[in-house]
Order: sequence, then C-alpha cells, then structure tokens
Amino acid sequence: MRDALGVGIAVGLSGFAFGVTSAGAGLTLLQSCALSLLVFTGASQFALVGALAAGGNPLTAAAGAFFLGVRNTFYGLRLSQLLALPRWVRPFAAQWVIDETTAVALAQPTRRAVRIGFTVTGLTLYVLWNLTTLLGALGAEAIGDTDAWGLDAAGPAVFLALLAPMLRTTTERAVAGGAVVLGLGFLPVLPAGVPVLVAALAAPAVLWFEGRRTTAPKGTSR
Repeated sequence: MRDALGVGIAVGLSGFAFGVTSAGAGLTLLQSCALSLLVFTGASQFALVGALAAGGNPLTAAAGAFFLGVRNTFYGLRLSQLLALPRWVRPFAAQWVIDETTAVALAQPTRRAVRIGFTVTGLTLYVLWNLTTLLGALGAEAIGDTDAWGLDAAGPAVFLALLAPMLRTTTERAVAGGAVVLGLGFLPVLPAGVPVLVAALAAPAVLWFEGRRTTAPKGTSR
C-alpha cells in the first residue's frame, strides 16, 4: 500500500508538467484533458505533444505515441495472469495498465497484494494525473515560456527512472542503448516524431544479432 501510494502520488504530480507542455504546444484545455483521460500513458502523451511542438506531422506524431503505447499490451498479457480479474472488470482495469502499475504489481508476493498494489497505484495516479493536467493547462499562461522551465523533460525523466531498474539482462541493456543511439543520431536529420519510430528498430536488430550468435556453430564465431 505504501509503495503504491508513493508511486501514484510522485508520478501523478508530474501531470502538471504535461498540462503545461501540452498547452505550450498549442493544444486546447479540452484536448489536453482528453489526452490524459483517454490515453493515460505519460510517455506517449509527452511524445505526441513534443513532436507537435517541434512542428512534426500530426500523423507521424500520433504514430510515435502509438508505438510507445504498444508496450502496455505486453504488460497486460502478464498482468492478466497475475490479477485474474472477473471479465466485466477487465475493460476498466485495462485503462490502468501502464508502467507504474505494472512495476508495483510485479513486485508483490501474493495475488491479493498484486491486486491491491495495482488498484491503489492506478487509482491514485489516474486521479492525480488528470487533476494536475487540468491545473497545468490552466496555469500555462501564467508560467509564460514553458521551454525555459524545462517541464517537458519531467515525463521522460520519470519514464527513465522506472525503466532503468528493469534493464537486467545484457540483451535488454543492448536494446535500450541501441534505441538511444538511433533516436539521438537521427534526431537532427529526421522530422519530429520519426526518430522514435527509428529507435524501435534497435529491438529486432539486437534480437537478430543474438539469434545469429547463439545458433552459430562453435568455433566459427569470433
């Protein structure tokens, strides 16, 4: 319970940064709040408004955000086994399948603790994230130049803080490192939003290399 509340409150407050960044990118109050209510995955939301703010094509920006959100599908496959929720609850619970709820749920030792951790984290985070998004979007005008505050870095920073402890194997770290290299390498030359899509190529590239290395006959690899 304590860990779930801690994660929910800490990350939920960063919704203020999203609200400010979204308003700074030109989205209306309704659009900003709708993103938090319906999308509710910080990395995708920041990627979308960041690409739009940089002048990216809306379709490309949406594609990048969508791709980032695909990871939640894989979280859901694992959590469905751990939570074992009734069928009628699953559509509602699916909205809360994000990095934070998954991280808290996977750290619990029993099914009851998994359900409590998932529910408390999801509820706390969803309420605070949407409330602070509203406050951020309303207060953006008073803050002025949002770029000067660097608030757009809050979301990615939180995402990296949650992701880093989960990179436990060499393959996972290689995929993350390759994605960083590709993303930053193509950032100056490709339209906004596209580097995120290119960075995803790190995963199949590393897996292909791993497959080649493990299937190669002994004595032929160097």
